[in-house]
Amino acid sequence: MKRIVFSDQAKAEIRAIPQQTAMQILPAIHRVAETSAGRVKTLKGLGGERRLRVGDFRVRFTEESGEGESTLRIHAVRNRKEAYR
Repeated sequence: MKRIVFSDQAKAEIRAIPQQTAMQILPAIHRVAETSAGRVKTLKGLGGERRLRVGDFRVRFTEESGEGESTLRIHAVRNRKEAYR
């Protein structure tokens, strides 16, 4: 399983969304970290950044490989209307 690291911005965005929606997003992030399964796409022109689609929300992240350990770095969790701005 990959280690999951949230940026300060992503933490604040998770806290700001309704709890029921957040409880759908967090398991989806864990599923990607464990099995790489989910509605994930690589974003063009953003330095290898990827996005996970969960309902109307988009989770923007990058995957980093280190010394025997992979990290899923979460950059933003936003509504689809604001996700790519």
